[in-house]
Amino acid sequence: MMNTPSSDSTLTVVIPVYNEAEALPALLEEVLPYCRARNWQVIFVNDGSRDGSAELLQAHHAPPQVRVLHHKVNRGYGGALKSGLMEVKTPYAVTIDADAQHNIADLDALLSLALERNADLVIGARGHRAGGFWRGMGKWLIRRFAALLLPIHVSDLNSGCKLYATPLAQKYLPLCPDTMAFSDVITLIFIQKRHLVLEHPIHVRERRTGRSTITAFTAFQTLMEILHIAMLFNPLRIFLPLAAACITFGVVWGLPILLRGRGVSVGSMLAIVTGLLFFAIGLIAEQLAATRMALLDLHSPERKE
Repeated sequence: MMNTPSSDSTLTVVIPVYNEAEALPALLEEVLPYCRARNWQVIFVNDGSRDGSAELLQAHHAPPQVRVLHHKVNRGYGGALKSGLMEVKTPYAVTIDADAQHNIADLDALLSLALERNADLVIGARGHRAGGFWRGMGKWLIRRFAALLLPIHVSDLNSGCKLYATPLAQKYLPLCPDTMAFSDVITLIFIQKRHLVLEHPIHVRERRTGRSTITAFTAFQTLMEILHIAMLFNPLRIFLPLAAACITFGVVWGLPILLRGRGVSVGSMLAIVTGLLFFAIGLIAEQLAATRMALLDLHSPERKE
């Protein structure tokens, strides 16, 4: 099916920018005419850049279609996306990176798929080779860790190119971190809340200028945020295996000692009691998570189907 550009203002493109002065001229030359031709809105978020990015962006500030938001200090990738997404007024919002690696023409396909399927989130899937071997390995490890804690069915959790139903994205922003883990976490939230999440392949160019800010510490932050989300939505997924492991270990260790008539092993009792405590904590955490989610649903507008 051929993708046709939207004739009304249904989409806002949100672009976080941090020290991308070298890449911005090419990005602006590609993005702005394309979005104007489709009557899409564009929001740039200058996240405390110190290299002249702010001046380059401000020269193109032309509200209401092109807006530039400025952070006085760097808040992080997720913090910039939060600021931009909260300002979106159109039914759909899409995020792309400022390093000119994303192809703006791919957004037509994402929007068409969202409109056709009434999708809540469409992920621009980059393929397994994007980012090189080591980054690909890191993405695989993060995905496997996430799959242990939460049910997932997408291949590219941390793609920076995602198209959201705006009301839902704005609803879940308070649950998302300000770090690079934002992309993974908001995807997991959409999946866990049983929204329609789809993927569509996109083209990714090699970074021509500047340097990526993704490090090994970024991966660690992402793993911790995934753990936090699992605790928020399904804490028993964490505590139940711990409880079962402790109780099983205590029984396996203490039963032979008991059968030999040597009494009850202190170590096995300690393991069993620890398992029961894990189980009790898990039940309490599950109730707190259910209450928190009920309050979030109560005070946030749902998207109309």
